Amino acid sequence: MEGSKRLFLVCLLLALATAAKGHGDHGMCVEFYSTSCPQAESIVRSIVYSHLRKNISLAAGILRMHFHDCFVRGCDASVLIDGPNTERRARPNLNLKGYEVIDEAKAQLEAACPGVVSCADILTLAARDSVVWSGGSSWEVPTGRRDGRVSVGSEASTLPGPNDTVAVQTDKFKAKGLNVQDLVVLAGGHTIGTSACQFFRDRLYSARDPSIDSAFVPTLQALCSQDGDGTKRVALDTGSENKFDNSYFYNLRKGHGILRSDQVLWTDPSTKPYVQRYLGLAFKYEFAKSMVKMGNIEVLTGANGEIRKKCSVIN
Repeated sequence: MEGSKRLFLVCLLLALATAAKGHGDHGMCVEFYSTSCPQAESIVRSIVYSHLRKNISLAAGILRMHFHDCFVRGCDASVLIDGPNTERRARPNLNLKGYEVIDEAKAQLEAACPGVVSCADILTLAARDSVVWSGGSSWEVPTGRRDGRVSVGSEASTLPGPNDTVAVQTDKFKAKGLNVQDLVVLAGGHTIGTSACQFFRDRLYSARDPSIDSAFVPTLQALCSQDGDGTKRVALDTGSENKFDNSYFYNLRKGHGILRSDQVLWTDPSTKPYVQRYLGLAFKYEFAKSMVKMGNIEVLTGANGEIRKKCSVIN
């Protein structure tokens, strides 16, 4: 309790400094906007929930957008910037969705607290709220990020891909300060959402992947024909695509992982123990911990970056 009080006082002082000076040389903390924009988190939550009531699939979209943002230039909302040759237009990001949710939250926050809440913080909060709405655990989100001014489409090539080996995934996570446990638990975010057939269809036909349960192959072939529409979407967590639970890990154990990069987590000795761990009750709690860790990647704070007035355009 005393620790919580101290944290609140530190955050309160930082928020007061931010409100008085516009910025300062400081990092992030929970309750960063407690004075400068006390309704910030509730506004974001309200907008996110209003959209998810109409379209639950946006939860996975927003979570994925946050992940893709943090893995390129850190969590600076650079993925939200629109224009030629930006991250948003890069091939790995063409199927991202949920931009309208972030834009609506930003518009409401600009009306309530002009120039105070960053797009990077909005996206981070929205990802947390999307997980909670879907059935995951909540967590306190440190805020105080500022928005980047640079977005380069070619840099999105460093994002983890659907056919990456465990070694490649591990290297990409390590480069961002995340370990093997973070890799496995964050991959569990695939408990919600879908993938296009084009990203795994090769596993079903000419290059049949022996790690897929042979009894499951006909089901996937019925969903993704060899010469059919590659953009057709298939649940990443069969039978539970809109519920944030640990059934994703049970599917890996059964050989029902949709992406090669997912299924190898069960067959590789460095990641299998974590998959086995998340067959139990630890998943939701440890996912929350790793999300906080991911949300701290290469953040801009203080006098760095800016607070965008509109998330798709730099000031």
